[in-house]
Amino acid sequence: MTLAVTPRVATHCPYCALQCGQWVGAGGEVDARDFPTNRGGLCQKGWTSGSLLAHPERLTTPLMRASRSAPFAAVGWDAALGHVAGRLRELQAQHGPDAVAVFGAGGLTNEKAYLLGKFARVALGTSQIDYNGRFCMSSAAAAGNRAFGVDRGLPFPVTDLDDAEVVLLAGANVAETMPPLMGHLGSARLVVVDPRRTPTAERALASGGLHLQPVPGTDLVLALGMLHVAVVDGYLDADYLAERTTGFDDAWRVAAQWWPERAERVCGVPAADMRRAVGWLAGAARRYVLTARGAEQHANGVDTVTSWINLALALGLPGRPGSGFGTITGQGNGQGGREHGQKSDQLPGYRSISDPAARAHVAGVWGVDPDSLPGPGRSATELLAALGRDDGPRALLVFGSNVLVSAPDANAVAERLAALDLLVVADVLPGETAMAADVVLPVAQWAEEEGTMTNLEGRVLRRRRAMAPPGGVRTDLEVISGLADRLGVAGFPAEPQEVFDELRAASAGGISDYSGISYDRLDAGEALHWPCPAPGHPGTPRLFTERFAHPDGRARLIPVDHTPSAELPDADHPLRATTGRVLVHYQSGAQTRRVAELSGVVPESFVEVHPDTAARAGLADGDWARVVSRRGAAEARVRCVPTLRPDTVFLPFHFGGEQAANRVTNPALDPISRMPEFKVSAVRLEPA
Repeated sequence: MTLAVTPRVATHCPYCALQCGQWVGAGGEVDARDFPTNRGGLCQKGWTSGSLLAHPERLTTPLMRASRSAPFAAVGWDAALGHVAGRLRELQAQHGPDAVAVFGAGGLTNEKAYLLGKFARVALGTSQIDYNGRFCMSSAAAAGNRAFGVDRGLPFPVTDLDDAEVVLLAGANVAETMPPLMGHLGSARLVVVDPRRTPTAERALASGGLHLQPVPGTDLVLALGMLHVAVVDGYLDADYLAERTTGFDDAWRVAAQWWPERAERVCGVPAADMRRAVGWLAGAARRYVLTARGAEQHANGVDTVTSWINLALALGLPGRPGSGFGTITGQGNGQGGREHGQKSDQLPGYRSISDPAARAHVAGVWGVDPDSLPGPGRSATELLAALGRDDGPRALLVFGSNVLVSAPDANAVAERLAALDLLVVADVLPGETAMAADVVLPVAQWAEEEGTMTNLEGRVLRRRRAMAPPGGVRTDLEVISGLADRLGVAGFPAEPQEVFDELRAASAGGISDYSGISYDRLDAGEALHWPCPAPGHPGTPRLFTERFAHPDGRARLIPVDHTPSAELPDADHPLRATTGRVLVHYQSGAQTRRVAELSGVVPESFVEVHPDTAARAGLADGDWARVVSRRGAAEARVRCVPTLRPDTVFLPFHFGGEQAANRVTNPALDPISRMPEFKVSAVRLEPA
């Protein structure tokens, strides 16, 4: 007897930027497969990702309503897209092209990100497009561009970390956010920089490493103190600095003022621990400095990441075999999502929209006059703040983002969404933002579509379709193409490979050049990291081995100094609140809160508090508390954590409604990256 074998497809997890390899069956069954980032393992989120494919709350038909107070009614696709296109034309006729805005996501495939950017600039003629990656990687991207001339999260394969002797993780809790990555750090002595004793910090301490626990918002001071140690204690790599960098003297003039004992008084990290950490990094043959959101999500996030780059350059790490500097990208396509045009100031290939040569090249691919392309628009936070105002957009199209939960100052965001004349959300499940919309468009999920993603190493991957989407559901590409058609604009294909081939041409010659990458090469199993500028090119798994991307081939040390957080504690708000993720949830929680195995572990928001801090607020472990900032309040259950700093509280940002952490966060922006300050808000605690 011959047993039937259920066909399965090789694809990748829909969650973080590790893009772990998965097998997916025709019925949505998920299994791990061997792939360099996960090597046959998955985290809880990956193992349960298939349960969303047939979730009972799945959106399967377009929804419309006459007003925000009216109930939704199911309608056909022709009616929904016709209504949206008609309203967009009306609003632009009344208020101009920028009356319509577009908001994308770092979880969209490269093809979607590319077509969405083209749709905004060509079909709508609007400059008002940005995406939720502005909340994730923008500070590290800006710091990498000015230091190295290019932004790629890890400029080396993640497997290079396998033999590391020492790894410093600044603001990275990978044991919870990317558990399979910990398998690549098993041989390393870890130095973890985090205000909390996270599971990653616990792992460091258990294996003879260090946990450096700064006051939230003072990571830059810590890095300056460590650079001071590197100079004074004789750890500088002088030959490397002379041959491969510029700017050390200017950077040192600032760091010279931050001797470790002075830095300790500001950041709270013992000077002895700074010296020990620098000594470990300097004494190891294979060593890395890696940053993540904890270093970036500040109003001085670019300078903070730059301070860690300066330390890495002073020790001679970037571009050296077995050593390096990198940033751990968060969202599934956080890397590719910021390369192909859905960011307000960029065109495909990581080109600047203000560069005449870039505009001419991309306009040539699109078949339009370069002068017809709009200039740079508002960044994500500024775009949301402008919605519904006299000089702001009157309509917003959202693809793949849940801004009511993920954006800072969530109460203000809700007010701005309510002020719009038209809110359209393309989504898979009824998240908070979708349920606030006028029109909801149901779209396909990861296992129901074809496309490409670019993981944290700059490696381009194939997302393959394992099953058909439910009847009545369309892909995002089909939605964009359908809207363009109804707006009377040609040139918007819905077939992923056709879109990717156009993306290749648009990216050719750019920083992130995909022109040599094709579906055929990826399907043949080639490991292709950008830049890959020709069909026969092998790709570039390791950047900077011979030169950096600046014209002179040298990296830049940029002088940076400490500036206080945009908001400091006072008598009414004496604590610093910081936010982050937990093991079983992802981003705004719109997906993971609907998975029983995950939501059963963490079903509600919580606030970590030192027991003494809780007692002073009249709270005990398990009580419901209100965390109150100058912008709003979030409700959360108290968790007393003796290892937490007494001046700090922590909230996960995965929950909506009254439990949304971003009701308290500060929308203050980094002046370069326009990253909001998620990591520091002045708050007080009180009983709920």
